[in-house]
Amino acid sequence: MASKKGKTICIFSAKGGVGKTILTTNLAGICEKLKRKTLIIDLDLTGGGLSVALNRFNQRTIYHLVDDLSNNRRKDYLEYVTKYDDYIDILASPRDPRQGNKIDAFFIDNIIEQASYLYDVVLIDMSHVLNDINLVTLDKVDKILFLMTNDPLELKNMKSIMSIFRDLNIDKYKVILNNSRDTNKNYFSLFDIKNIIKANIDYTISPKFHIKKIDSYIMNGQIVTLHPRCESIFAKDYLTMSTMMIDILGEGLVARK
Repeated sequence: MASKKGKTICIFSAKGGVGKTILTTNLAGICEKLKRKTLIIDLDLTGGGLSVALNRFNQRTIYHLVDDLSNNRRKDYLEYVTKYDDYIDILASPRDPRQGNKIDAFFIDNIIEQASYLYDVVLIDMSHVLNDINLVTLDKVDKILFLMTNDPLELKNMKSIMSIFRDLNIDKYKVILNNSRDTNKNYFSLFDIKNIIKANIDYTISPKFHIKKIDSYIMNGQIVTLHPRCESIFAKDYLTMSTMMIDILGEGLVARK
């Protein structure tokens, strides 16, 4: 086990359908370009499909890891993960939602902690529900990426979440406005959004990153940011995501051998 801890980052939102999974995989692609060994944890325990989206089908999931931990028969951590490529691994969510409901939040802290000693970066794709598991995760990670779109209902939910964060003294988050999710939704200006949610917008994904052929990427299990032409076709947003990860990882991070 390496002595230097990697960075733990969760991707959260105030509602579903804002593009968390796509952002998570794209950030993993950026981490690979930065030569960082990355684990993606699919913590959407009853509705996650990250491993399926990446065409990686696995025998073991986070359910098996928790089940073995709770019964003191845990194997090597890497036996529970599925390899995507030389830099990216996946700790998949349960295939059966009933298994997801059996996972105790008590074990989440340990799962994230152990992963941080095995990987340079741990990216956690979450559901939008503020349940015990997600609260433990939000408290545990080094950084929260709060993804949102320009949607009236979401802004109302976002305002409530920001209020909860302030009450809990949680300030380790960055807000990302995803304008690529629904390019026709431009109800509010950036100034209005900041005033509504009472928080800054740290990064913006532009409408130009709206990928019309995203279904073909999913069918082929591909990560957009690993496409050879992504850096030129989506130059602005590629730079935004790269800057995001470099800001979070810091210059002092040394890649794991």
